[in-house]
Amino acid sequence: MSILDRLLRKSEMPEKGAALPGRDTPAATAEKHYVTGESLKGSWPQGARTALFGLGCFWGAERRFWQADGVLGTAVGYAGGYTPNPTYEEVCSGRTGHNEVVLVTYDPARISFEQLLKLFFESHNPTQGMRQGNDVGTQYRSGIYVDGPEQRQAAERALAAYQTALTHAGVTAKITTEIVDAPEFFYAEAYHQQYLAKNPNGYCGLGGTGVSCPIGLGAVAAE
Repeated sequence: MSILDRLLRKSEMPEKGAALPGRDTPAATAEKHYVTGESLKGSWPQGARTALFGLGCFWGAERRFWQADGVLGTAVGYAGGYTPNPTYEEVCSGRTGHNEVVLVTYDPARISFEQLLKLFFESHNPTQGMRQGNDVGTQYRSGIYVDGPEQRQAAERALAAYQTALTHAGVTAKITTEIVDAPEFFYAEAYHQQYLAKNPNGYCGLGGTGVSCPIGLGAVAAE
């Protein structure tokens, strides 16, 4: 099989019946967040909310969110596919259907979901389908995985607003971000958690369009 054929195969969602079978046991993940020192899975204060995003390689994507004021915790993992408790190697094979995602826990009194959406859209190129830059495969697709109708409506408004902004900036490509109900989240292996804090010179494949997303109130921190 040629390199092109392999890339094309990795860019196609597998049929559910053809996905890898996975396993009953979750991957061993970290106990604590490397940056905050808090429990990775957290005992969050009352009123905390969660959001789930896919925007390319989760190493760089997670850093974008943990640096935002009002974000209480982050974790990386896999979601949106068929294989239970997948490994990183299985996800990279293109045979699980999973996306590399970031689970964000935030304080809505300090940062709104709309501000997180602004950070999401401005941190990557949401028009590239099953890839992000040079990273090709279903696990690099752009996705917002919503927890209820309120998040869905906000995500749809943000997508429409950003599409208008891109068009006005001369970008002809259409946004390919999927907006779907939040699926089961599988924590990634320990070494992936807060990877760029542990490896400051590590790979980060994110690259935005340079176009501001006209939603949210004020600015949020980026890397």
